[in-house]
Amino acid sequence: MATISRFEEIRAWQTARELTRRIYAVSGQKAFSRDYGLRNQIRRASVSIMSNIAEGFESETRPMFIHYLGHAKASAGEVRAQLYVALDIGYIDEDAFKALFDLAEKASRQISRFMTYLKSHPTSQSTREGRTAYVIDPEAE
Repeated sequence: MATISRFEEIRAWQTARELTRRIYAVSGQKAFSRDYGLRNQIRRASVSIMSNIAEGFESETRPMFIHYLGHAKASAGEVRAQLYVALDIGYIDEDAFKALFDLAEKASRQISRFMTYLKSHPTSQSTREGRTAYVIDPEAE
């Protein structure tokens, strides 16, 4: 068992961070960069994954953490949907679509497993010095 004491240690957050970095890179190129609506929406959705994981962790309550993880998972779905738009109108090619889609799907799976773990282990939360630490099974994230 491992203990997570900072949101930056959560694998799903790390995956979401990489996804966000890649979304910003691809959406800053060519015609994609000029489609302000789609560009901004997919960027906001990817940032939302990271932000909701962090906000939920910092809430210091397991129920709120699970709630925010649900929002993060929903944002991962939003990114996947927007990737289809980007592919369909030619902003990204099949290779870029697959790489980004797979990363968004990985984040979603990690979040889902983490939520399941937290729901099934009600004693996985402890508070130390005003900070929340989650004792987790590494396979759960």
